[in-house]
Amino acid sequence: MDAADIVASLLILGIIVVSLLSNVVVLICFLYNPDIRKQVPGLFILNLTFCNLLLSVSNMPLTLFGLITTGHPGGIALCQIVGFLDTFLTTNSMLSMAALSIDRWVAVVFPLSYHSRIRHRDAVIALGYTWFHSFCFSTVATYRSWVGYHHLYASCTLCNVKAKGTGTQFIIFTVALHSLTFLLTLIVLCVTYLKVLKVARFHCKRIDVITMQTLVLLVDIHPSVRQKCLDEQKRRRQRATKKISTFIGTFVVCFMPYVITRIVELFSTGPISPHWGVLSKCLAYSKAASDPFVYSLLRHQYRKTCSLLANKILKRSPLNSSSLRMEISTGQSNNPNNPNTTNNIQLPTNKPLGQ
Repeated sequence: MDAADIVASLLILGIIVVSLLSNVVVLICFLYNPDIRKQVPGLFILNLTFCNLLLSVSNMPLTLFGLITTGHPGGIALCQIVGFLDTFLTTNSMLSMAALSIDRWVAVVFPLSYHSRIRHRDAVIALGYTWFHSFCFSTVATYRSWVGYHHLYASCTLCNVKAKGTGTQFIIFTVALHSLTFLLTLIVLCVTYLKVLKVARFHCKRIDVITMQTLVLLVDIHPSVRQKCLDEQKRRRQRATKKISTFIGTFVVCFMPYVITRIVELFSTGPISPHWGVLSKCLAYSKAASDPFVYSLLRHQYRKTCSLLANKILKRSPLNSSSLRMEISTGQSNNPNNPNTTNNIQLPTNKPLGQ
């Protein structure tokens, strides 16, 4: 092992630890908080958490083992199973992110009819499609022996070495896979979240107008209070932009280098640096560690649940299980099943969107 392999091994080890801990916390919050379970987006988050956990205990450890031993991790059968999971879980998680963005778009653009447009049955149908879509691509790749150990990524994944004699078919399959997963999800994320941002800015302008009219009427207001109101306006305008940029930015940063490398690999005649291949794979793995924070743990509902659970574990307050659940429900009673707070997008409105 050289220095680059050591750094990559430590990076993957850190990703495994963070991914396992954060996704387990999300799962605990989902199981413990009945309000989270009642919300439709909770099903998408649960599916995304499941994919991230399975990826963390199957694919990442074998990649780490491959880096340490600089060789094939396990037998051929094991590598094929892990390669199947690599395609299945990555595709499934991407489509789950697309489903979450569509849910947020409907919740923000059609707040009054959200519950009639997006129901649990619709979420189950959407998840059924994501599983079917992922299973089809994974099964085809495994059946055609297009999965195996790829030295460029030190992983059991799609491998064109197995595609000798069927190079054109493998190229078509790989391009179709990434077009119908990464590219499709990226388009959905951009379209839906940009529409959400447009609505957020519209409501920001409405609130700004009301605030400025109030400041004009309050001629005797202290300058510090006036400045505080203006600063709050600025923060309100930036809040939605930052959050939506996080949703799209983390997806692009984590997945795009790996997808581009896979496409370049198909048509390039020269060798690709294995250090870059491993780095791109590490970036793709890091999405499993960042998803819990991007979609769940930074939300008030999850933070409150974690805080209450921590207090109970540390015995800071004499809460039993029933009283803890009651406090969680009470925290949501003012706005039950609010669709606009589900994906950590806190829109700056004057209550027409449910905030």
